Parts: sequence; C-alpha cells; structure tokens
Amino acid sequence: MVQISKQTGIALTTLSVDDAGGTPRDIRSAVTNWDLAFPRGVQDVTGQDATAMDRLLLLADSSVNLAGAVDAASNGQHDVFKTVTTTSVARTVSIDAGTPSVGNEYLFTDYQWTRAQDGSLVWASPGVLTGGTINAWA
Repeated sequence: MVQISKQTGIALTTLSVDDAGGTPRDIRSAVTNWDLAFPRGVQDVTGQDATAMDRLLLLADSSVNLAGAVDAASNGQHDVFKTVTTTSVARTVSIDAGTPSVGNEYLFTDYQWTRAQDGSLVWASPGVLTGGTINAWA
C-alpha cells in the first residue's frame, strides 16, 4: 500500500516574525500569501574548448515574501513591520505547515501598503537571508 504524504498549505501552524525587539509575533491572521525561496549561486566556468555549459554551484541564499490584509492590532503584522524603515535588525521568520518547518534570520527591506481601486488595503514585505547560515528543513 502506498502512503500518501501530500499536503496543502491550509493547516499552517506557525508563521511568526520577530518584531524589532526580537519578540516573535504570530502574524498568520494577517498573512494571505507568502513565498519562500532557496536559490544557489552559479558560476559559469565554460572553457572555449567546451561544447556545452560547465558550471559550479556557489553559496546558498534564501528570500521570503510576506503579504496580506492590513491589520493594525497590537503586536500584529503592522507592529512587526512598521519599524523596517527605521531599524536595521535581523528578524527570525518561522514557518510551519505541519511538516516540514523552516526558520532563519532575514533582513526585511521594505514594508509596502497598497490601496486598490476597489478599496482593499494590503501590505507586502520582502526579506533576504542574513547571518551566513542557510535554511534547513526540519
């Protein structure tokens, strides 16, 4: 019998981001979508004698993009990201979709608000890896 281990993103048990003081804040209720990437750098080392590409893998990287509906509740999404423009601190991001989970230190580079023509108010905040340690799935 084949065991199915596929899952959806519906049962997100953890999505927390540190505020500027280093306290993790659960912002699941304000996040409507997110993405997480783990790209590797690649160096082209193809010589003039080659008939196909030759490459080397370089350092690992990671980025996270969080977005959602604006929530100004105390210790919520707005309190977490409102200091992005005035502080230069790494923030721990923890995401747990049941299995697997992942977490690491990110520098958030922007905190955008968009008011659409239909009146919706949404936010987005991109983060880039910092600290020199790559993510590891748990």
